[in-house]
Amino acid sequence: MMILSLDSSAGAASVCLYNGEKVIGQFFINAKLTHSETLMPMIAELLDNTRINIHDVDCFAVSSGPGSFTGLRIGISAIKGMAFAENKPCVSVSTLLAMDAQIEYENYIICAVMDARCNQVYNALFKNHQRLTDDRAITIDELKIELKGYNERILFVGDGAELCYNAIKEENENVFIAPLHLRYQSAYGVAFAATQKYKNKEFLSAVELSPVYLRLPQAERELRKRNNL
Repeated sequence: MMILSLDSSAGAASVCLYNGEKVIGQFFINAKLTHSETLMPMIAELLDNTRINIHDVDCFAVSSGPGSFTGLRIGISAIKGMAFAENKPCVSVSTLLAMDAQIEYENYIICAVMDARCNQVYNALFKNHQRLTDDRAITIDELKIELKGYNERILFVGDGAELCYNAIKEENENVFIAPLHLRYQSAYGVAFAATQKYKNKEFLSAVELSPVYLRLPQAERELRKRNNL
């Protein structure tokens, strides 16, 4: 089994080749370049450096949301194009689930958080790779109150980790923040989470693959507000 995965859900972008047992290769960039500039060159370089032909890829996986509306669309469009051309299946992975999948911290609640702006985060809680909550958009104040109910160590991971840790650490001594090399969303987490879904035949065609948004785009929210909807 060979999975080509990518993540473009936030500022960083990454691509990974994973054979179900080990990472064959991975590229990660967090240089504030647009994903339309970086993703396809990274994929081409990854395939070239690992001597893997795209025809040998069995499955294409992507973080499908939540996340940046533009970033998700770019990543999903790239995966759809490759999967359609190769007539191969796709696996859609929750961005928050992928963040949990890449963390091997036992006896911690994993609090995956992405900065959703406007004092909100996209969030889900996990323990031992089992969900404690669904993916949701929640205010930092609401999250702070909820985490007080857990008498366990809580590890923040994601591009919203520092934001939440700084807002909560003074009132909750059980919160910690993942080290930088594990903190951000990555294509490895996507591939690792996609492996079990692929084995369970939980895959989609390129036509069926689509983003999963937890809230409306800002332009649509502002339009609804102006129209009192």
